Amino acid sequence: MDDNYRAAVDAAAIFSEADLSGRITYVNQQFCSISGYSREELLGANHRILNSGLHEPEFFLDMWRALVAGQVWKGEICNRAKDGSLYWVDSTMVPLVDPTSGKVRKYVSIRFDVTEKRQLLHTLQWRVGHDVLTGLPNRAYLSDLLNQALAFSRRENIPLAVCMLDLDRFKAVNDGYGHAAGDRLLVEVASRLQNILRAGDSVARLSGDEFVLILRHVKDSDQLHAGLQRILDALAAPYPLREQTLIVSASIGVTLFPQDDEDADTLVRHADQAMYVAKQRGRNRYHLFDVTQELELKATHQTVARVRQALHDGELCLHYQPKVNMRSGEVLGFEGLLRWQHPLNGMVMPGDFLPLVEQTDLIVELGEWVIEQALKQLQSWHTQSHQWSVSVNIAARHLQRADFAERLEQLLARHASVDPALLDLEIVESVAIENIQHVSQCLAACQGLGVRFSLDDFGTGYSSLSYLKRLQAQTIKIDKSFVRDILHDQDDLALTRAVIGLARAFGREVIAEGLETHEHGLVLMALGCDLAQGYAIARPMPAEDVLVWAHGYVQPEQWPGGVLKRI
Repeated sequence: MDDNYRAAVDAAAIFSEADLSGRITYVNQQFCSISGYSREELLGANHRILNSGLHEPEFFLDMWRALVAGQVWKGEICNRAKDGSLYWVDSTMVPLVDPTSGKVRKYVSIRFDVTEKRQLLHTLQWRVGHDVLTGLPNRAYLSDLLNQALAFSRRENIPLAVCMLDLDRFKAVNDGYGHAAGDRLLVEVASRLQNILRAGDSVARLSGDEFVLILRHVKDSDQLHAGLQRILDALAAPYPLREQTLIVSASIGVTLFPQDDEDADTLVRHADQAMYVAKQRGRNRYHLFDVTQELELKATHQTVARVRQALHDGELCLHYQPKVNMRSGEVLGFEGLLRWQHPLNGMVMPGDFLPLVEQTDLIVELGEWVIEQALKQLQSWHTQSHQWSVSVNIAARHLQRADFAERLEQLLARHASVDPALLDLEIVESVAIENIQHVSQCLAACQGLGVRFSLDDFGTGYSSLSYLKRLQAQTIKIDKSFVRDILHDQDDLALTRAVIGLARAFGREVIAEGLETHEHGLVLMALGCDLAQGYAIARPMPAEDVLVWAHGYVQPEQWPGGVLKRI
């Protein structure tokens, strides 16, 4: 190289030359300064003297293949200085070709020190994945750690635990001692967690005083419980922070993989749910996530979503079960009972889906739909000169809404030709008692609209005289569990007699449900109850079958006024 050019390069870069075997034949002062070797130590030596050991052998093989082929090679190399320290150089290696022979005669290398740039990049990358205060992995890095741990557990069939840890009453530390003390506490907590965890376990800080632990190789429940207790004990030890000593406990929520076979984000959420249970149960403890309960909850959500779809798709309908006067044979009305005409499963009974729906606001929408269908049916019968009544069940969640009476008034207004007295709303005794003041006010408001009320399942709850006085329902329904056994159970017979007597004393109408045989009817009439519904009279039927049934109904011959039906 021309001396002028070499001088220019020496001033700007780390420069060296090497022969075809890789021995160094020239280095400038910048090369000596950064490597820590003298020119005498470097000349004649191979570049391997600077090998840091961080690059795979294939890295250098690729480099030499390019150079031998006469190609320029560029890349960043980590070298090791004489004192053992590492430094990075951005290198350009050029094979110099003899113009006469066309062969490579030596190699020149021009390098620039990029150590500071690499360190800055490393720091920035570290900060992306770590919490600056504690040095622990942060939320972003946690996702990678947990996914790696899950992949290992699946591959090796080894359980792991995901734990959400939250300090108890940490806000009081910040408020009472200042945020600087709170930060020092978090640093100490992080240190204790790192010291107590086993090799392979991980801890990350999410935010504030929330930490996530990944406990790998969980052999059995005893090992897990012992490990969690050690963590609680370690964190509950006093924290000497300058002038004061703090006592802080923690609450831990735990979920186990593969029993809880979910993705990383869901496992953290489940651990978080379990942690809140631990706090609710007194803090300074751990709680295991209930996978079975979660599956049941998921099934509930799925069922509710499917019922909502069924409502909107027109798959729901009402079937009607007759109520008759057993003494006169008169058909008084019908109870509207919900049915689901499932496109795949056929007719689904309400007991298979209503208990789940009743815990959600969907029951309100469903209840208003039922009332609307009952009013439409009453209007249809009215046009055919039938003044039958229709009763429908009202769920607790629906009845307890503040706007129940107002919404009912709007439904009645849409069917102005229907006599409101033909609509009978049935409420369960136990529901009425739970919020008797609201229910009493609601009953009064609805009765002011002309609507009737029945107290359903009477006798299964409190059956208090004071409650009965405050609940001004026009009808009391004797629960079918009593009616079913009155032929052979003296206690049920006595209870049924008492309910009938109570209804008479308060001037209420009484009706028995669940009538199974004609003999049951005879006993009920002897006790003073003439109104009933049940399979002995008719099963619930679609609306289109009601008129045919009513026109063909014949009073059983065993009952007063009964005659044999002629065929």
